[in-house]
Amino acid sequence: MRKVHVKSGDTVVVLNGKNRGKQGKVMQVSPSEGKVIVEGVNVVTKHVKPRKVGEPGGLIKAESALYADKVQLVCPKCGKPTRIGHTGSGKDKKRVCKKCGAEFE
Repeated sequence: MRKVHVKSGDTVVVLNGKNRGKQGKVMQVSPSEGKVIVEGVNVVTKHVKPRKVGEPGGLIKAESALYADKVQLVCPKCGKPTRIGHTGSGKDKKRVCKKCGAEFE
């Protein structure tokens, strides 16, 4: 199991690819695959079959997973994409912005 630098609910910015520069909130993290799903980023069209009688099928837009190393956290205080550092140890360990020193929730 790999460790991922982002958590669900974090605001991130995409670093490269067709969605470069887009910001969004992390909806889901998959540490085993090293991927994240970001709200409003990497939207794909899925063909969905109707499952119940009367339920419509068709095309649905949904977010697809990105590799976690293609996203960078956005600091809540300075609003800039930043790497994270850590302070404290054990249960007191906190994530901090490398640029301004603000703590992440």
